[in-house]
Amino acid sequence: MSTPQEQNGERPSATVGGTRGPLRWLLLGLGLLLTSLAAIGAFLPVLPTTPFLLLAGACFIRSSPRFHARLKRAPIFGTYVDQWERDRSVPAAAKLRAYVMIALTFSYSIWAVDGTGLRIGLALVGLALVVFLIKLPTTDESND
Repeated sequence: MSTPQEQNGERPSATVGGTRGPLRWLLLGLGLLLTSLAAIGAFLPVLPTTPFLLLAGACFIRSSPRFHARLKRAPIFGTYVDQWERDRSVPAAAKLRAYVMIALTFSYSIWAVDGTGLRIGLALVGLALVVFLIKLPTTDESND
């Protein structure tokens, strides 16, 4: 017998709000922290937004269905969290924007700083972000 979520084409989530006690509060606090980091990462090129959002969604789904629903309704980030939960992918257009932003911001940062070590460090962080993005499954579907 299938659940209502499965009938609607959604993945079943037996753990929605299922955590109790101190672990629930820990996951809730961690989810709020990760959401804050994602919001900051939307403006700072060195902080990646997507991993923080996905981890926040995972924390909220286990600790607070209300916060999870709020995250999915967020005007900018919600569609990405929803798509990730639905089919474990990221829209191709979002990946393209991320590649462009990484190239622009890290190029400028590498040019603007003094010190070879700092430049190499920035280049390695930028490269790690690109590798992370490449490994994420992509879909042609756009949530823009």
